[in-house]
Amino acid sequence: MKTGLKIGIAALLAAMTLGGGSAVAADKAILWVQPMRDHPVHRLMQAGFLAKCKELGYTCEVVGNPSATNYDAPASIPLAEAALARTQFGAAAIYGPGPELYPYIGKLAQQGIPVVTWHVLPKEGTIPGLKAATGEDIPQAGAAAADSMGAKLGGKGVVALTQGSYNATENVMADSFRAEMKAKYPDIKILDTQLEGFEPSAAEAKAVGILQGNADVVGAFSTTGNGIQTWSGAARKAGRDVVIIGMDYIRQNLDIIKAGNAYGLVAQPLYEEGAKTAELAAAMAEGKEVPYLNPLPAKVITATDLDPYYKILDSAGQ
Repeated sequence: MKTGLKIGIAALLAAMTLGGGSAVAADKAILWVQPMRDHPVHRLMQAGFLAKCKELGYTCEVVGNPSATNYDAPASIPLAEAALARTQFGAAAIYGPGPELYPYIGKLAQQGIPVVTWHVLPKEGTIPGLKAATGEDIPQAGAAAADSMGAKLGGKGVVALTQGSYNATENVMADSFRAEMKAKYPDIKILDTQLEGFEPSAAEAKAVGILQGNADVVGAFSTTGNGIQTWSGAARKAGRDVVIIGMDYIRQNLDIIKAGNAYGLVAQPLYEEGAKTAELAAAMAEGKEVPYLNPLPAKVITATDLDPYYKILDSAGQ
């Protein structure tokens, strides 16, 4: 056998082995890029993504700065580049709650890698290179939180409003909460929005300060995943009875509601977002057309609604 033919066969066999039995299977891989990778909310998204990847027969990799408190997009891009240097990805999923990663989405698109984002639904055409987006209907979710809070407070009182940071997701959530409350419960006053941040002790101290500076606050809505922990801890330290609604069905939040230390949460479809992201990315990796917008439903849940969400966490190993 000629040497050139031997090399060709060897290369083909190597490609088949790396691709799981097919010379083109190297494309059956999806890259997931998520700053603040270790945040419990983000890990729940990742669980849905990885479970769907396995179901679809894809090899998927999660990268991002390894932190639960520090959203660092610049530190996450080199990790994504390192992954791209060692693996041929058919598509990429880029977490996009703010503009920090928009240029990188465009760069990947120029390299022929289709990109989907999740947790936000940016208007089509506003992010060059972005092919699809999935996530909750954010205005609807913010309005649902206002409806639940307003009804619980009997249409009167003062409500504190906090965000983890200013970003496309939380800004819209807070704005829709305000708009719905104004329309349906005009006698409820909402304080100016304040940032609680992502570091737990600092966030709780901020919430304690809000309560101490506003003796008439009877409700609190936080648009970030740790908000229930922030406000339940602050209410306890301040000795106040506060109707608290936050975000995300991570186990700590469900436990706090079950114990009666918070009223409810917006059940953002976190696990479902990850699964849908994998589904969209896999379809694009296979050259299929997908809808640009793929909204998912969310609702406010209280103590009587927790069991199905504990089961989701159990299935995700969380």
